[in-house]
Amino acid sequence: MNRIQLVIFIFFVSFSLPFSAQTDDMVKEDFQASSVNQPGKEFPKVNSEGRVRVRVEAPQAKNVQLDIGGMKYDLKKNDEGVWTGESAPQDEGFHYYQLNIDGASVPDPGSKYYYGAGRWGSGIEIPAQDQEFYEVKDVPHGSITENIYFSEITQDWRRNFVYLPPGYFENFQERYPVLYLQHGSFEDETGWASQGHANLILDNLIAAGEAKKMIVVMDNGYAYKPEVMQNAQDARPISVFEEVLIEEVIPNIDKKFRTKASSAYRAIAGLSMGANQTMRIIMNNLNLFSYYGGFSGTSNYPGNEKIDTRTFLNGAFDDADKVNEKLNVLWLGLGTKEPEVFLKTVGDFREMAENKGINYTFYESPKTAHEWLTWRRCLYQYAQLLFK
Repeated sequence: MNRIQLVIFIFFVSFSLPFSAQTDDMVKEDFQASSVNQPGKEFPKVNSEGRVRVRVEAPQAKNVQLDIGGMKYDLKKNDEGVWTGESAPQDEGFHYYQLNIDGASVPDPGSKYYYGAGRWGSGIEIPAQDQEFYEVKDVPHGSITENIYFSEITQDWRRNFVYLPPGYFENFQERYPVLYLQHGSFEDETGWASQGHANLILDNLIAAGEAKKMIVVMDNGYAYKPEVMQNAQDARPISVFEEVLIEEVIPNIDKKFRTKASSAYRAIAGLSMGANQTMRIIMNNLNLFSYYGGFSGTSNYPGNEKIDTRTFLNGAFDDADKVNEKLNVLWLGLGTKEPEVFLKTVGDFREMAENKGINYTFYESPKTAHEWLTWRRCLYQYAQLLFK
């Protein structure tokens, strides 16, 4: 990058203004249709630099932008009323994005839709160098089933998605350990099976002999009592997800599926908000779980002060010998490019664990931030340690 380009780049970043992609002669014209486009759709496209190019027909629009990675990029309109433009290079992995048409944020009609950021919207894959571990391969595949149940606690119908490993419907005598796997903030029970590729990660690990066959349960981490919802107004109500999981979900899963229903064969994990939730859940219920995985999060978030083990989670980590005895695996992972708050809080938790003599495993996902490639990698690493 020459000096003039550098000055222009710093100017735009410093003032956080929406900006167009660099001039066309600086963009590699090797764009390919995204792997998560709707059938028959040519756009969006991705090139070898990781730029995202979009195209949308909006002849009456005055201004159209691509909104991705926290930045907005102006699109250009041709004589037919079709707007086209591209982003700066994006990190490898999955990204939510949207189009902004005259101030209205809308999904791209060319992409598949995913639930994230509190809405159904567009997503795109920037091919990752290590994507082989979550690709579809010629190996035995498990299945994902939708499990609907009525919650007496929330007085509502709920659902989870359940991954059943290869062979589940062939050998009816075999029972399986269970991993309860939670999504992050403003996502839902569809996340891990959709943008997370949890089933493909497990299929490939099991086929390679690197993970035990297991059932994976993916539930919705948002759960509220009806009377609390009525009085919540604009504030977020108190969650009762822990009650729902312990009192309803686990008994339901153990009744409907061929599980090994003991703590030695039960694991829990989550990403971001889900990491916070599941750490609280397991430390309150050490009689039910033996494995914990926290992906980009811990329960000391947002962590403005150092952890005092006498008061943190009601002293759950104060007795290191008890923690080490009860937990076969205490696993933490995050990306090297995470926002500072996650680097700090996970770092503070690790410092606490080391000072107390609590055993844990730590993993860093190279060159990823608070995003799905980080969490796919975390699941890949964590699943290999379970039930062995």
